[in-house]
Amino acid sequence: MPTRRVITGRSREPRARFAEELRRLRAERGDSLRLLGERLGWDWSLFGKMEKGETLGGPEVVLALDQYYGTPGLLIALWELAVSDKSQFREQYQRYMALEERATSLWHFAVSVLPGLLQTPEYARELLAAGGLKGEELEQQVDARMGRRELLEGDDAPPFRTVLSEAVLRTPLRDPRAWRAQLEYLAEMGERSNVTIHVLPLSAGLHGLVSADMWYLRLPDGSTVAYTENGYRGEVIEEATAVGRLQLSYDSVRDLARTPTESRKFVLRELEEVTCDPST
Repeated sequence: MPTRRVITGRSREPRARFAEELRRLRAERGDSLRLLGERLGWDWSLFGKMEKGETLGGPEVVLALDQYYGTPGLLIALWELAVSDKSQFREQYQRYMALEERATSLWHFAVSVLPGLLQTPEYARELLAAGGLKGEELEQQVDARMGRRELLEGDDAPPFRTVLSEAVLRTPLRDPRAWRAQLEYLAEMGERSNVTIHVLPLSAGLHGLVSADMWYLRLPDGSTVAYTENGYRGEVIEEATAVGRLQLSYDSVRDLARTPTESRKFVLRELEEVTCDPST
């Protein structure tokens, strides 16, 4: 693996530092954005957005830029810092994210929307826009959410189990193609050995977790913390008695849900309906 250059004293907010370095390297080379796009095979507008800090891009394009500029490891190091920067997330989530990074396993229940760990960029963008975000802040939050998905990747990824209310999968995106891509991604993630997906049928009726999404994180010391959130706020719950009650509710809901095999078939049926829709 190439040796990474040391990030100098010019470093500041990681996202701004990454964008600054992209602008500097292109200016030194004397390339236009269009020429850069032609030589690397990506739309030139992507590089423009990256240099403005509007998006971080993906690891593939950053690695290509490192190779093109002859800066082995520098840009990918800056990109990793920008992706993992907690300041991209609103303050209410930062405590939870610190715990999430330490978790040895995760359980989740979704009452209305897919968890961020299973969202595509299009799903995240429409959801966050519906919550009032727009412009640069919207794109920053989408990029940050996509960066979180790396938690489920790699050999040391923690086990993740989610129970999705059927209502989650009955609420499509406005763009049928984007919704199809989201269902395909969900089916793909369900095939991973560390990811288990259940679908809770609407016929299950009322239950103990009907009012909010819930997360349960098992920590290295064996303790469990819970996190509840709705569209306006989130709350970390660490008191053992309260967490215990919530875990019992989760177990009851999981018992009402379809098995992973049945749930996968349900997702594939939903995908087939979208694919076969003549209007798309």
